[in-house]
Amino acid sequence: MSITLTTQLRVRYQETDQMGVVYYANYLTWFEIARTEFCRELGRPYHDWEKEGIFLPVAESHCRYKHPARYDDHILISTSITAIERCSLTFSYSVTRKDDGKLVAEGWTKHAIINREGQLIKGANPFLDWVKDQVSDHVEVD
Repeated sequence: MSITLTTQLRVRYQETDQMGVVYYANYLTWFEIARTEFCRELGRPYHDWEKEGIFLPVAESHCRYKHPARYDDHILISTSITAIERCSLTFSYSVTRKDDGKLVAEGWTKHAIINREGQLIKGANPFLDWVKDQVSDHVEVD
């Protein structure tokens, strides 16, 4: 079991396509919003880490679309950290419609942990130490 935090948003008109359905690429933006809020909820906004020279570029992403979301739907994005490795971590997401609980999409993003020079942080890693302190009782740490 992992710590799961939920972010809420409303589908904006600009996020829909000609058929009135949320355009597929917007889910990755929603994942980013939820990931940022996840860190904020745990007590360290992501921009604090960037000030310290720690960055989390997306190395891989995946999204599986289950049901359409449409303009003005109230969306819940549940976020958790599901894997922690030496130089990376993986966030998982579940997107549901609040009104009916329908699963809209699910996916994950894997992030490298790098310094300002774009190199993997392989030694002492204050970000990973912080993450492990936050979730170690809830997620397998490699």
